Amino acid sequence: MTELICIVCPKGCHLKVDEKNGCAVTGNGCKRGEVYGKKELTDPTRVVPSTVKINGGSHRRLPVKTSEPIPKAMIFDAMKLLDTVEVTAPVKRGDVVYKDILGTGIDFVATRDM
Repeated sequence: MTELICIVCPKGCHLKVDEKNGCAVTGNGCKRGEVYGKKELTDPTRVVPSTVKINGGSHRRLPVKTSEPIPKAMIFDAMKLLDTVEVTAPVKRGDVVYKDILGTGIDFVATRDM
């Protein structure tokens, strides 16, 4: 039995996920909590926010994030990739700054205009 706190909404339900019983979830206040509990144990993913270097911008760093959640096990390798990225202004929110992170088909995108 694994205990988790649901992060899908601000309610923060205390979930119990029974791995021996097909990842049955209890303690959830809604269906989304059940989905989160099962996914967190079988295939955890995260949206990754960070920054990259930018030339000619109003700041030295441009905020970025993954366009979709990536597997949790890939986060550190994805962050290492960002050390090699340098963009030049102007950049628009939503512009792809790194395409196809580690072969996932997911991109790092800008989260502000600069």
